[in-house]
Amino acid sequence: MKYLIALLLLAMIGCTSSHQNMSLQQGDLLFQDLNCGDLCDAIEAVTEGVDGKDFSHCGMVVMIDDTLKVVEAIGSKVQINSLANFFARSGDTSTIQNITIARVKTAYEPLIDQASEFAKQQIGQPYDDEFLMSNGKWYCSELLYEAFKEANDQQDFFELNPMTFKDPETQSFFPAWINYYQELGVEIPEGEPGLNPGSISRSDKIQVVEMNTLSYNQHEQKKEH
Repeated sequence: MKYLIALLLLAMIGCTSSHQNMSLQQGDLLFQDLNCGDLCDAIEAVTEGVDGKDFSHCGMVVMIDDTLKVVEAIGSKVQINSLANFFARSGDTSTIQNITIARVKTAYEPLIDQASEFAKQQIGQPYDDEFLMSNGKWYCSELLYEAFKEANDQQDFFELNPMTFKDPETQSFFPAWINYYQELGVEIPEGEPGLNPGSISRSDKIQVVEMNTLSYNQHEQKKEH
């Protein structure tokens, strides 16, 4: 279950989304519902993303050899995937409709190149099964958090909050998380600092951009010089 990423938080940050039509570019953040079963359901039960959407995964658009790709912590490690493969997980085949795309606001654009470079430098690093900060491994939203923190002179860009793995209705741990951490042989890190795709998507430092009519196949082509 190493592909199951994202942490549960007690509180989210709200923001007003700005919708614009534009093309993908380096530094764009992609938010996705993996539909990965009980763990994703548990995440979505306590974490609401921007515009009321549910997210269990996120990645960053980066430029690799003049081609836009996605760097993401998924599976067993941080890796590069094509935009087509990323979108296909959410049923997007010819147009971008089911992925939510966000971009840092204009004031923070100078951070994009350094954040992207940091994320690319983590390719091949192990996936963080335990969802703990600063342990030399990465889960999806932790990768974005650390990338923008690095670019922001080691100051937090996205906000950390106490994690919770409990059902908000019963205040008991979700059985899926109990089983997950029992298999790992470690305690559930309830209350430890963390973040997830939903909390990042609601940051007041980013805005949603719309590309519903833009075929992602355009972005798989290399830029002409």
